[in-house]
Amino acid sequence: MPFPARLPPKAAAAAAAAAAATAAAVLAAVAVRRYLSAHSSRAAPCAASRGSTAAAASGTTLLVFSGKSAQDQRLLASAATSLSLEDGAELSVSLASDAGGGDGEGFDAAAYMGALRALRFGRWMLWSPRMASTHDLVAQNFAKLPVGVVCVADVQFKGRGRSKNVWESPPGCLMFSFTSQMNDARNLPLMQYVVCLAMTEAIKELSSAEGLSELDVRIKWPNDLYLNGLKVGGILCTSSYELKTYNICTGIGLNVDNKKPTTCLNAALQELTVNSPGLKREDILASFFNKLEVLFEIFSNQGFQALEERYYNSWLHSGQRVVVQDASEGHSVESLVTIRGLTPSGYLYADGDDGKSYELHPDGNSFDFFAGLVRRKMGA
Repeated sequence: MPFPARLPPKAAAAAAAAAAATAAAVLAAVAVRRYLSAHSSRAAPCAASRGSTAAAASGTTLLVFSGKSAQDQRLLASAATSLSLEDGAELSVSLASDAGGGDGEGFDAAAYMGALRALRFGRWMLWSPRMASTHDLVAQNFAKLPVGVVCVADVQFKGRGRSKNVWESPPGCLMFSFTSQMNDARNLPLMQYVVCLAMTEAIKELSSAEGLSELDVRIKWPNDLYLNGLKVGGILCTSSYELKTYNICTGIGLNVDNKKPTTCLNAALQELTVNSPGLKREDILASFFNKLEVLFEIFSNQGFQALEERYYNSWLHSGQRVVVQDASEGHSVESLVTIRGLTPSGYLYADGDDGKSYELHPDGNSFDFFAGLVRRKMGA
C-alpha cells in the first residue's frame, strides 16, 4: 500500500471544493481592492505598442496584458509601468485591445479568458510573442504583480529548468509561469506534485469534453510529464521567503503542437484519430487553472494526503524496480528496491529486498533522477 494513502470521504471533498470557490472569490475581490487602493497614486497609462513586429525589430520585449474583468485589467495596468526585466532589456507594455490578438498568430487572450472559471489563478495575464523567460519575469516582479498572475510566451530563448539548465522553446509549445503563496513550509516541496496532477487531469478532462481520444499523460517523478514513453512537458517551482510567507513561482513547458524533439499532444491525437482537430493552448491553460484552483484548496486545507491516491493514479512508478547506490567501506554498492509511493517529505518511498523501508534521494549528479538514487533507511 502507498505510504501514506488516506483519502477524505467524497462528501467532504465536494464540500471542500464548494468552499474553495467561495473563499477564492472573496480573496480575489479583497486582493484587488487592497492592491488598487495601495497603487492608485502611482498608476499611469501604459506605453501602447501597435504590434510585435516593431518591438522585435527594435530589440524590445513586447508584453501585452489582459484581465478576466475590467477591474482585473486595471489592476495590471497599475503595475505595468514599474515592471522590469532581469537583463535590463527594454520593455514595451500594452493592453490586449491595443496589440491585437485572436488573429491566429499569437496567444488568444479572449478565448483563454472565456474558458477560465478560476477565481484565484490566471485572472491576470501577461503575454509576449518572444521573451527571454516567463519565469524570470514573474520572479523578479513578484511584489509588483497580483498573486495568481500568469505570464505566457509564444517563444522563449532563455527558458528555465532544474540545475540552472537554460534552453530555447520553439513555437507550438504552451510556456507559462504563474505565482502563488503558502505559509506552511512542510507543503512547499509538494507543490510541484499538485501542479503535475492538475495538468494531467486537466488534459484528460479537456480531451473528453472536446470529444477527442483520451491522452494518457503521466507524471515522471518529480516534475516531468510523459506521453507514450516520451517527455512532453516539465515543471519548475522556485520560492523565496518574506514576511512569514513563501512566494512561489511555477513554470511549465508543454509540447502542444510541435513534436520536436520527441512528440507533442496533438501528434499523439492524430495517431489515435485521423484528422483530429487537436487541442488549443488557450483551452489547456484555462482548464489547468480551473483544475488547479480546486486541488490547491484541498492541498492547502487538508494536505497532500488528500490528493495522494489521485497522484499515484497519474504517475509512472508504483511497483517500479530501481537501482540504488550505497556507500560501503569506501566504495559504492548497488541494490534493487521497489517503489511504493512518496514519503511525507516528498521523496520516493521504497521497500528493499531485505524487508526494510527506505527513502530514496537523487544523488544530485545525474540529469535523470532515477540514474543515481541513494537510499536512507526509514525509522521503524
